[in-house]
Amino acid sequence: MAEITSLIPELEDVQRHGSAERRAETLRRITDLFLRDASRFGPEHIELFDDVLSRLIVEIETEARAMLARRLAPIPNAPVRVVGQLARDDDIAVAGPVLLQSKRLEDDALVDIARTKGQGHLLAIAGRPEVGAAVTDVLVGRGDDDVVRNAVNNLGARFSEAGFSALVRRAEHDDALAEKMAMRPDIPRLLFRDLVILATDVVRNRLLATARPEAQPEIRRILSKLAGEIGAKARPPRDYAAAQQAVSAMRADDRLGEPQLFEFARSGQYEETVAALAALCQVPIDTVDRLLGGERPDPVLILCKAAGFGWPTARAVIKARAGTRPLSQQAFDHAFANFERLSDATARRVLRFWRVRHATPPAG
Repeated sequence: MAEITSLIPELEDVQRHGSAERRAETLRRITDLFLRDASRFGPEHIELFDDVLSRLIVEIETEARAMLARRLAPIPNAPVRVVGQLARDDDIAVAGPVLLQSKRLEDDALVDIARTKGQGHLLAIAGRPEVGAAVTDVLVGRGDDDVVRNAVNNLGARFSEAGFSALVRRAEHDDALAEKMAMRPDIPRLLFRDLVILATDVVRNRLLATARPEAQPEIRRILSKLAGEIGAKARPPRDYAAAQQAVSAMRADDRLGEPQLFEFARSGQYEETVAALAALCQVPIDTVDRLLGGERPDPVLILCKAAGFGWPTARAVIKARAGTRPLSQQAFDHAFANFERLSDATARRVLRFWRVRHATPPAG
C-alpha cells in the first residue's frame, strides 16, 4: 500500500487548497489504484481506500462523482461508506449506477433511500438484480407507475403479502401492471384470484392469452365463474323473438352488417342491437344479453374487435346498453384506450372461449 500512502500528503494538500480539477484528477488516480488490485485487497486495505475516497468526494463536481459511481458500482468489495454516499446523492446520475448494481448496499440503506429520495432513485432500486420485500414495500407505497411496473417485472424482486395486496389494488386501475403481475410465479393464489376479478374484462382476457401456462387453468376457472355472474342483477327477461326474426330476415337478404348494427345502437333499438351483435359474432343471444347487461363495457369491446368493427360502432353499442349507468367521458376515453390496445387475435380467442362455453346454436 506504499502507493496510496505516498498520496496522503497530496490528498491533504488537495483538500485544503486544491481546485475542482485537481480534486477530480486525484480522485481518478486513487480510483485507478483501487480498481487495479481490488480483488486482492483485504478489509484493512478497503477501509483505507474508504477513508481516502469518502473525504475526497465531498467537494468534487457532479461529473466526477458520477464517473466514480459508474466505476465502483460493479465492484463486489467497493468501499462501503463511499458507495453509501454516492447512493444518497440527490443527483440520479451519481446515485443511479450504485443503486442499480452495487452489492454493498444493505436493505436498511435501500429502505432509507427509497423513503427519502425521488422517483429516479426508486426506479434504479427497482431494477436491482435482487430486491428484498422490505424494500419493495416502500417502492409500492411511494413509487410512481414506472417504478412499480419495473419492480413487478423484476423476477429478482420479492414482495410481502401486504405488498402484493397493495399491488392488486393498484392494478385495478393500471392494466399494464395487472398483466405484469399475472406473469409472476410467486403471487399468492388468493391474491391472483383477486387480481383477475378486479382487472377489466379486456385485461382478464389478455391474461388468458399471454399468462404463463401453469396459470391459465386458474384464469379459465375464474373467467368461467365470472361469465356466469355477468349481468346477474335481477331484471325482467327480454323478449328477443321479434328482433331475432327481423335480424334473420336481413341476414337472409345479405343486408346485415356493421352499418345496420351501428344504426340499431344509435337509434336505441336495444333488442335489435343485441340480436344483430349475436348474429354477426355467432354467439348465443342469451350470452350477448348477459355480457351487455354488466356494468363494464369491456365485453362490447371484445365482441366488436373480434368482428372487425370500428370504435364508432363499439361506442354506439356501449351507449345503447340497457339497465346500466351512463359512462362518463373519462370512462369512454378509458374504453377507447382499451379498444385500441386489444389485438384482433386476443379478441377472437376470447370470442371462441364464449362460443365453446355455450354450446347452444348461435343466434340468427
